[in-house]
Amino acid sequence: MGTDSARALLERAAILTLQTGNLLNWGCLRKKCPATPGEEVRDCIQKTLTEWSSKIGQDLNQEVLEVLECTVAQAIEKINPEERDELKVSAKLFIVGSNSSSIRDAVDLACSALGVAQLDSVIIAPPPVEDGTSLSLEYLQPYWQELENLVQNKKIVAIGTSDLDKTLLEQLYLWAQVKPSSNQVNLASCCVMPPDLTAFAKQFDIQLLTHNDPKELLCEASFQEVLQESIQDTKAHEWIPLWLLRYSVIVKSRGIIKSKGYIMQAKRNAS
Repeated sequence: MGTDSARALLERAAILTLQTGNLLNWGCLRKKCPATPGEEVRDCIQKTLTEWSSKIGQDLNQEVLEVLECTVAQAIEKINPEERDELKVSAKLFIVGSNSSSIRDAVDLACSALGVAQLDSVIIAPPPVEDGTSLSLEYLQPYWQELENLVQNKKIVAIGTSDLDKTLLEQLYLWAQVKPSSNQVNLASCCVMPPDLTAFAKQFDIQLLTHNDPKELLCEASFQEVLQESIQDTKAHEWIPLWLLRYSVIVKSRGIIKSKGYIMQAKRNAS
């Protein structure tokens, strides 16, 4: 009955927000080491959907919402305000559909999920560009401006980028009001840091970090497939992921991860 109820709710909703909660509280995921970040995301979304749908009751009258929240209650873990100063809350945001207004929604939901007023750092992965188009400063500007607004409104302390070469990072740095504090480099595409990027980052005090995320961490087809498998939803093809945010909460003094999770949002394009 749970899956039938979940399917009925999905068919009436326009927006789906999914929160995995703290993955370190998930016994099944703790034992398994996914081979790639993409496999981890897919695993987490599938398990959250399956768990959520199994707990939905038969009475849907009071539950029909335009924005449907899919969470596993026992995995949700808010930060104790008394411990906040001892913790660093970081996030990486992947925009799936090219819409800069998604950034505010993602940061607001992350703050709400963790029970904090602001995130210490947010890195944005370059939003998808059309085939045959190169990533440019003009394309990045609306996304960066949205991040700058959140810094000015004290929702984020520091903002960073991912996969920018020296030329694009320099263009962004010179144009931006709030300068990038970091830039992630994918070591799958280059075994060593490019010397020109290293020199520029050192000169302007930009931290260079490494990552192993694929260009597309969660694609439309993959999300629809997971939705189909978890809920047996024949209308899974109508759901389009908007963004995916991965957060981590680190104990500053010890450098250990206290909490890690994903939050994502999708919209239904009913034809």
